[in-house]
Amino acid sequence: QVQLVESGGGLVQPGDSPKLSCVGSGFAFEWFGLGWFRQAPGKEREAVACIAEVGGATSYPDSSKGRFTVSRDNRKSTLYLQMNNLRPEDTAVYYCAAGRCLQNITPDEYEYWGQGTQVAVSS
Repeated sequence: QVQLVESGGGLVQPGDSPKLSCVGSGFAFEWFGLGWFRQAPGKEREAVACIAEVGGATSYPDSSKGRFTVSRDNRKSTLYLQMNNLRPEDTAVYYCAAGRCLQNITPDEYEYWGQGTQVAVSS
């Protein structure tokens, strides 16, 4: 049974720097590209970052560059997202996914999804 389980979300203050984790099981974690996406209320799901399965090359949309960092630990089957200097507009449900990491990150390239973890940025 394939599972991706996110953690690390919650209520944070503007300027905080939380780190999300996503643990995968039931599939060959090390052979998949991994991505982070987010969806805010009333908005479409958007890409945050992804990391390739070989070499660990990363890709970020312009909206994430400079504040978000994606990484992975294949020994622990865990994906991470370090988020820095969060803003209220970063409030969303954050999802991890397994599939194919391309320079143009699109949900269509991902076949396995987690349930998401809520991140709320508010003072």
